[in-house]
Amino acid sequence: MTRVAAVDCGTNSIRLLVADCDPATGELVELDRRMTIVRLGQGVDRTGRLAPEALERTFAACREYAEVIKELGAERVRFVATSASRDAENREDFVRGVVDILGVEPEVISGDQEAEFSFTGATKELTGRPELRRPFLVVDIGGGSTEFVVGDEHVGAARSVDIGCVRMTERHLVRDGVVSDPPTEEQVEAVRADIEAALDLAERTVPLREAHTLVGLAGSVTTVSAIAQELPAYDSAAIHHSRVSHDRVREITEWLLRSTHAERAAVPSMHPGRVDVIASGALVLLAIMERIGAEEVVVSEHDILDGIAWSVA
Repeated sequence: MTRVAAVDCGTNSIRLLVADCDPATGELVELDRRMTIVRLGQGVDRTGRLAPEALERTFAACREYAEVIKELGAERVRFVATSASRDAENREDFVRGVVDILGVEPEVISGDQEAEFSFTGATKELTGRPELRRPFLVVDIGGGSTEFVVGDEHVGAARSVDIGCVRMTERHLVRDGVVSDPPTEEQVEAVRADIEAALDLAERTVPLREAHTLVGLAGSVTTVSAIAQELPAYDSAAIHHSRVSHDRVREITEWLLRSTHAERAAVPSMHPGRVDVIASGALVLLAIMERIGAEEVVVSEHDILDGIAWSVA
């Protein structure tokens, strides 16, 4: 067993996994897994820069994670940064801050690398499940981008496109600096149009409709599952490998789009940092299911973090 730490810093959240990994047996024993909403990508789509307050929120989370990594004695650490820091003009400020706190340089990976890690993390446990037909389509709906990966044992094709819950919300659902509550029909249609255009782009390189099993990752998908199950609180064990039908995803998405901030915030399984962006994330999931004709989505709590951990081990 090798004790490793994996950090995934995305547009909306930063997450940590400390685990013991045995590459010979494929066993991963989780010691600590946590997530903090830092909204690193705040305003990046508009300004092209990481906001000072967003950087400080992210560095505060990094300081907390550094303590956990030290306490658990991880032998190796890998820090992967995704969409927001890939796009920003001042990403060097971000890099310097992470190095100062964690002692490792964040790797600003490409969308294709991000997809590879997501696929490995999501499917490693599913390969022995005969009822889940291959190939898999793994969809990782992040804050700034969504990764599509089709594969069997290994990745067959992958593509990252710039539709994510934060990016779609900031681009289309904000008026006068405030998220519409609820959005207008015109705003929702603008989001739909962006998503459909991105799906067209993804289909140029990834055969989305050839997949037999849709696997959904990240907070938008897991939150939809929690709502579908009417969980009294967010419960990773109940969410991991749950299956949500297309009809239920549609019902939940329609409710989220017509709900108010207060109504969404009252959902017991809703993370406060997702209240304003969950409707866009659910809309991305619904559009994908409709595009490929998926009757259900298999929800995974194991994703890019687990893939990063395996890459270190």
